[in-house]
Amino acid sequence: MAPITQVEGRRLALSNLEKVLYPATGFTKGEVLHYYATVAEVLLPHLRDRAVSFLRYPDGPDGQVFFTKNVPPGTPEWVTTAEVPRVEGPSRMVLVQDLPSLMWSANLVTEFHTHQWLVDTPDEADRIVFDLDPGAPASIVQCCEVALWLRERLAEDGLEAYAKTSGSKGLHLLAAVRGASSERVSEYAKALAVEAEKAMPRLALHRMTRSLRPGKVFVDWSQNAARKTTATPYTLRARPEPTVSAPVTWEEIEECRTPGRLDFHAVDIAPRIQDHGDLLAPLLDAAEAGTLP
Repeated sequence: MAPITQVEGRRLALSNLEKVLYPATGFTKGEVLHYYATVAEVLLPHLRDRAVSFLRYPDGPDGQVFFTKNVPPGTPEWVTTAEVPRVEGPSRMVLVQDLPSLMWSANLVTEFHTHQWLVDTPDEADRIVFDLDPGAPASIVQCCEVALWLRERLAEDGLEAYAKTSGSKGLHLLAAVRGASSERVSEYAKALAVEAEKAMPRLALHRMTRSLRPGKVFVDWSQNAARKTTATPYTLRARPEPTVSAPVTWEEIEECRTPGRLDFHAVDIAPRIQDHGDLLAPLLDAAEAGTLP
């Protein structure tokens, strides 16, 4: 029988705590839950009021990996849910609003993915995101070069950019925006991706065409579509090792010369939070949001 624990007054059954989810390092489900409890203070603000898509990997990244977008069967009644628009019609999704909901979700063994809009205002994007995805032999080192160019270009339009690792191969670049639809943000993001390709034709690419991608960085602007979700800051990833989508400083990006320099695991994050706080906190401040030109 799964042990029962109390989290802020809510009863949770946490199962299979000794199960190894990351065989390469021996990282267990219990350690996954401990990680999320440790980073909850900085993670929860990035989840709050956003419909969550769960990318589940209950048997580890080598097992079945699947998205759960609708409210899962057995969801406790105290977990907040909301109806959100979809092309195929309204759908009810989970909102992770507090620590008990976070720990219940983490017990499902999941990556957290969120939209670039809040559930109360689905018609207005509050973030712009660029997913910088390297095609081998390019790596995160080349992503950093593209990120620095995009940072300066966004600044020209009054948008302050912040960065995090994807937790896989690349980088995510984000900025807070206001007063624009997801469609408008997507148009603007595509225009900047096209500019990046023109400015750095041997390095950047705005098209997804696989044959064009070796040695280049795909500047994926399409993640701004209202239906799309992106890995939430601080989420663990379903990779061979317990890597994290970790916020990084611009100094770290400028100094990145080898891929391993920006490779962060669960055990690295608490010390980084102690040193830097939440590097993405400005994204949560409406006063810091910029308007598109």
